Amino acid sequence: MIETIKEYASKRIDLLKIEATEKSSLSAGVVTYLVLMLVAFGFFIILFNFGIAFLIGKAVGGTSYGFLIVAAFYFLIMMILMVFKKKIVNYVADQVIKFLNH
Repeated sequence: MIETIKEYASKRIDLLKIEATEKSSLSAGVVTYLVLMLVAFGFFIILFNFGIAFLIGKAVGGTSYGFLIVAAFYFLIMMILMVFKKKIVNYVADQVIKFLNH
């Protein structure tokens, strides 16, 4: 009887190790994917914004004006985010809690 319990405990520990290894390897894969997507998206946003700034600059008659308009747009977004900071933080915290409780 004691030998059976020891064997069960040993196999249970082995199973937990395998499950932990699987979860950590999947997590590493997801993190790597997200980092690569973030880098690619960052380059896209930067180049897209340069294109928009040059396009607006050409339309209004000065490249610097185009860059100022794009910068003003991002400043406006930043101000909106500052106004809604508490709501955003609470929403994200709620979503993380819901995700972790699944």
